Amino acid sequence: MESLITAAARALEAGNPLGALNRVALRNDAPSLALRGIAMAQLGDLAKAKTLLRSAARAFGPREAVARARCVVAEAEIALVSRDLNWPAKTLAAARATLEGHGDLANAAHAGHIEARRLLLVGRLDEAERTLAEINTTLLPPASQVGRELVIAGVAIRRLRTKDARAALGRAARAARQAGIAALAAEVESTSRVLDTPAARLITRGHERPLLLKEVEDLATSEALVVDTFHHAVRRRGILVPLGRRPVLFALARILAQAWPADVSREALITGAFQARHVDESHRARLRVEIGRLRTKLKLLADVSATRHGFALTPRKTRQVLVLARPVEEKHATVLALLSDGEPWSSSALALALGTSARTVQRALEELARSNKVQSFGHGRARRWMTPPVPGFPTGLLLPGPLLKT
Repeated sequence: MESLITAAARALEAGNPLGALNRVALRNDAPSLALRGIAMAQLGDLAKAKTLLRSAARAFGPREAVARARCVVAEAEIALVSRDLNWPAKTLAAARATLEGHGDLANAAHAGHIEARRLLLVGRLDEAERTLAEINTTLLPPASQVGRELVIAGVAIRRLRTKDARAALGRAARAARQAGIAALAAEVESTSRVLDTPAARLITRGHERPLLLKEVEDLATSEALVVDTFHHAVRRRGILVPLGRRPVLFALARILAQAWPADVSREALITGAFQARHVDESHRARLRVEIGRLRTKLKLLADVSATRHGFALTPRKTRQVLVLARPVEEKHATVLALLSDGEPWSSSALALALGTSARTVQRALEELARSNKVQSFGHGRARRWMTPPVPGFPTGLLLPGPLLKT
């Protein structure tokens, strides 16, 4: 009978869950339950997979710590796929330590990669890199190499290092071919498309065009004055003026930048920045105050000068003003960006990844659901949200992450 367990494990390693189930589907011993759970996970029945893995962990005896730890790692991976980002990281760390202590370095590395991917999803890039650095890469099987390189590529994409991302994805593609697992190859290909898909729009002098991620990266060293709608900041090379906490000032900066080199009327600025339907003297007074504040904020980068009809932006030490805009202008663009990966997300996981409150995310989801942009299934804590992937809408730039170190 042990030959059946071995054959089923090899089938799973080769990405053949049906072949594994053919060998252990009718068995209820602990190893068979674990293998069935992993097979069901590969087939997409995550709820059944989780139940089987928990049953297997209980069925393994106290002397079978390695087997129980492997079940924990498998359940952690299911939690990651299910976007259950609140799954206890300490439990995974303990399982990883157990595997390392017993010499199961391949599964210990896999546990580390799962934790690194979770950290990547919630925007904790430094911690993700530290986790990768702790992993023993000696004799990693090709499937584990793919997982590692995908995390490296994800961090590089978020840090706008496209050359490093392409190199990591190239290594991941080679490892996926060696592993011979179609699902891994598809994941690498899907991630690679982010680099060749428009990631932003560039607006200047009244015209706009799409930008690839490499072109967005090049803007970091450009001499142009950039109004960045992803990070709500105005920047030029190493100088960064964050305006995320001053939405009115950022709105004024964007309107002025999009009109540059022309000026913008006072009425247009009031309507665009204050969302006012009717302009009166109180709005004009407020505009003067806010323009003064914007002028102070941008003093190292640009001047905001009064004209006969309104105001105009005059950049310093450059003759180019650009607006870096999202590929899709949407009130809840960051929520849609996360959901566009095609995976089911809970509202709590979305809140964790976006660094905001669960209630804020719930309101956004309800509004998106009313406009048929997202859909949900399940009830209560099991409720999940998803949407079909949006063409041309990669998530890399839309997730929380560093912009410039000043």
